[in-house]
Amino acid sequence: MSRSLLLAVRRCGNPSAIPLDSILADLGNRSFGWSIMLFALFNLIPMPIGSNMITAVPLLLLTAQMALGLAHVRLPAFIARRPVSRRGFQRVVLRLKPVLRPLERIIRPRHVWLFQRRCECFVGAYLFVVATALFLPIPLSGFISAFALFITGVGLAERDGTITLLGLVIGLAAIGVTLAAATTIVIGVQAAT
Repeated sequence: MSRSLLLAVRRCGNPSAIPLDSILADLGNRSFGWSIMLFALFNLIPMPIGSNMITAVPLLLLTAQMALGLAHVRLPAFIARRPVSRRGFQRVVLRLKPVLRPLERIIRPRHVWLFQRRCECFVGAYLFVVATALFLPIPLSGFISAFALFITGVGLAERDGTITLLGLVIGLAAIGVTLAAATTIVIGVQAAT
């Protein structure tokens, strides 16, 4: 997993600082997997109730771009043109290696049909719904949604259809929990009035 990031940086030439959009463009549609994984991981950190209405916004934007069939993640110009230290980026990736190593043992390219453009648009639209479930300030639903997005992001980044499908199944559970919790809240409010 870390190898694809290091190769992307290497292919961007030899400058000491590389614009972020150059790295994303080199990763192509795998950039969605990496970006979703990163922001989903951030949402797995315990935070006060309601904070997910802020932290889930990047995931809504990423999954919407994926659903629209963009070739890679597009960021606002002031972020995309920001230079990233080549050496600093490589250091961060190398520090992630111990965390990624267990995943690297089980992940391999499988069910590549899932990563055709039309299928990826459908997956993006589906993940947008999961990200919406994460965005809603409903107790218990956020963690499952973030976990589903993280697992799916791993699968997308490494073209592992089995892991991607597992993430989508967990996403279905997250949507179900969110709907059940929302229904319970609505019924409770109606009963109280």
